[in-house]
Amino acid sequence: MPVYTDQTGRIVDVPARPSRIVSLVPSQTELLSTLGLDEQVVGITKFCVHPHNWFRHKTRVGGTKTIHTHIIDSLQPDLILANKEENLKEQVDILAEKYPVWVSDVHDLDSALAMLEQFGFMTGTSEKANELIHAIKNGFSVLPSVKNQLPTAYLIWRNPYMTVGSDTFIHDMLNRCGLQNIFGHLTRYPSITVDDLKACQLLLLSSEPYPFKQQHIHELQAQLPHTTILLADGELFSWYGSRLLHAPAYFAALLRQVHNFDQHDLDI
Repeated sequence: MPVYTDQTGRIVDVPARPSRIVSLVPSQTELLSTLGLDEQVVGITKFCVHPHNWFRHKTRVGGTKTIHTHIIDSLQPDLILANKEENLKEQVDILAEKYPVWVSDVHDLDSALAMLEQFGFMTGTSEKANELIHAIKNGFSVLPSVKNQLPTAYLIWRNPYMTVGSDTFIHDMLNRCGLQNIFGHLTRYPSITVDDLKACQLLLLSSEPYPFKQQHIHELQAQLPHTTILLADGELFSWYGSRLLHAPAYFAALLRQVHNFDQHDLDI
């Protein structure tokens, strides 16, 4: 039985060709679909909305932080794919006593691509995984360059407002867009106030986990009259699986929208 080291440093024995996989992470579920593992994936979470046919027909094992172990037991998986941030360590540890559990720890593009490569090794889909890695790298390599980084904030929650620190995947995506995260001196997902946001020139309101809408732009614009405020696709900023194929084109369009008032800021 092949032995792998997951991204948290745990040693995991994985069958040569796992045939009953449970995914506990939405972005990783979508990646498994892209790798062509429809028959092998037997369980997903209630937040694994992509692909839609899996969301409708695959067995749901609870939420990312409310895993129903009895449902997983009924599926008898030979591989469970989890994530350090999205899943609770206590639940992962319980599952790891009975099943191979490979835990990702993704905080930037490089660690996302390393995860993708490992998925290819473990599931016998290395050729397709390497094609994805190549395409994703190419996409990010042609992002428009930004001459002057724009002071930016990215909100993921409301009441209280919460943003992203330097050790998050979203921070790395902002940086690759040439956007300066004004909360880059902080870590994780700190709570902030509207007064803290006055230092940013661009404010992005994410579609997830809090579903910001146009009404929230109006609400904040009244308090931040000199700030450009836009809605942001949270999946394209935070999903670190095969959705990364679509992220560069989205980021390029967003940059053009942000800088259309001053094209001198972009080298396109």
